[in-house]
Amino acid sequence: MDTSKRDVNRTDDPAANPDPITKAPGAHPVGTGIGAAAGGVAGVGGAIAAGAAAGSVAGPVGTAVGAAVGAVAGGLIGKGVAEAVNPTEEDQYWRQNYASRPYAQPGTSYDEYRPAYEYGWSSRTNYRDKKFDDVEPTLGQDWENRKGDSRLNWSQARNAVRDAWDRVDARHRP
Repeated sequence: MDTSKRDVNRTDDPAANPDPITKAPGAHPVGTGIGAAAGGVAGVGGAIAAGAAAGSVAGPVGTAVGAAVGAVAGGLIGKGVAEAVNPTEEDQYWRQNYASRPYAQPGTSYDEYRPAYEYGWSSRTNYRDKKFDDVEPTLGQDWENRKGDSRLNWSQARNAVRDAWDRVDARHRP
């Protein structure tokens, strides 16, 4: 292989979130997958309506085409939203600032709060069309499954989750 023409933007470094196909840094396969799934569902719904209008012959074909187009479009949208949030940057910000937050208990390490911040910034991208207050019950119910090694219960983690959600919302609002 001729290394003189090697693409300097390619990487295999796992910390750079390389795209699994192109190896370009900054890929967010989870966001892409979530967007693809959501787009696929939306595409099926649109295709069913279009297929029904076109008649029974176009129905199954319209459904299949609509699902594929919806999945691709949704995947690109999901990737765009996920890439707008840089997990490394968010983690660094909260690591430096968590102790100054009014809910941070003195003597509690960042490692206790980190899962809550991550849950907040990732949830904001997952619920990009929703308000925190609308999804808070779901977030609270899911916290036990998401908190990892954190000992914080939902009432202790809620403000950190909200803080990270609001930061992403403010920074990446269209």
